[in-house]
Amino acid sequence: MSLVRSALIICFILSVVLVPAALPAQTEAKPVFGISFSGFIKTDLIYDSRETVNLREGHYLLFPRGESLDKDGRDINAASSFHMLSVQTRLLGKIAGPDALGAKTSGLIEAEFFGTSDADINGFRLRHAYVKLNWPTTELMIGQFWHAMFITDSFPEVVSFNTGAPFQPFSRAPQVRLTQRFGRFSLIATALAQRDFVSNGPDGSSFAYARNAACPEVNLKAQYLWSGEGGRELLAGASVDYKSLVPRLSTPAGYRTDASLRTWAGQAYFKYRTSAATLKAELVYGQDLHHLTMLGGYAVHEVTDPAKGFETYTPLDTVSGWVEVQTNGPRFQAGMFAGYSKNLGAKEAVGGAAYARGAGIAGLYRIAPRVLLNEGKLRLAAEVEWTAAAYGTPDGRGVVSDAKWIGNLRLLGAVYYFF
Repeated sequence: MSLVRSALIICFILSVVLVPAALPAQTEAKPVFGISFSGFIKTDLIYDSRETVNLREGHYLLFPRGESLDKDGRDINAASSFHMLSVQTRLLGKIAGPDALGAKTSGLIEAEFFGTSDADINGFRLRHAYVKLNWPTTELMIGQFWHAMFITDSFPEVVSFNTGAPFQPFSRAPQVRLTQRFGRFSLIATALAQRDFVSNGPDGSSFAYARNAACPEVNLKAQYLWSGEGGRELLAGASVDYKSLVPRLSTPAGYRTDASLRTWAGQAYFKYRTSAATLKAELVYGQDLHHLTMLGGYAVHEVTDPAKGFETYTPLDTVSGWVEVQTNGPRFQAGMFAGYSKNLGAKEAVGGAAYARGAGIAGLYRIAPRVLLNEGKLRLAAEVEWTAAAYGTPDGRGVVSDAKWIGNLRLLGAVYYFF
């Protein structure tokens, strides 16, 4: 019996070794389809000098909390804290597939352990999931990805997970995006919905206000990209964004309503890269930027029928900008981020509740220097982040006056391991 088993094993080995050698040689390699995984493990060590407005147990910092005085006049929020978290750990799957409709096809799925709320921290949540069709000069993307106002070719590369928010747009959204290239120029049109990053309203933060408007948010963008010798690169672009919300389907008195809010936003951005350093800058001006994790929102303008509860709305305007410089050494890098944002209030009178982020803040600024050390798959990073908010009293148009600056010092250390 052992001789038979040995003979079978020998035959199997010979078939594996000899049969492929006897087959005719392939003139062309067949494309490989499937999924390849990558990602990183990241742990953040965080110290804050005072209480902050944040997400996920302080991991995602927006700005310092205002004063909250006790009966002795002491500020309750002037308390420091320390925390460690690994919730930014991430898994990415890139998918390659056969051609379809005359286009190259691809897909991507990305998730992390950030959760969808503080109650769901450590939960495995979807970040990106999309399919792409690529023709020679045209690209169609359908799925969930960065909002069109988050510029993937030019964003703050800070150590903090806030990625420059609330000074720059930070949002991911289900969308359909069409890109048409004309040499160095590109025109990009995007239709978006809301999912995890949503507008505020009478029932709190919800995607329902955008869904009830029965039309997508629309973004149109023009971009120029030039690449030269020695790693030089110049990127410049601008976009305009339009969205509509319906904050209520019925009034508190029980009457059907379809009062809507229509808002717009615009941005301009710039990047210049050399082999030694990269300079980036961006400016955003817009209305109701809450769903982009920025200052702003909207407010009740007028109650047109107090008995039935009918009301109209007015957007709160925000202007924001940031600049960043970073060295490009393969092993050691240093960078500096600086941002400023201002609450401009509304163009019309505010006659009721405000549904906004930072309605009592006149302005914000942040300065954040950083250093990084790369050793193979390992990265060690440290960042000092000073963020200050000017808290005051909104007037009849939502413009904040008599503001007092309150700052928070964040010391951040991070360890990455890429795979």
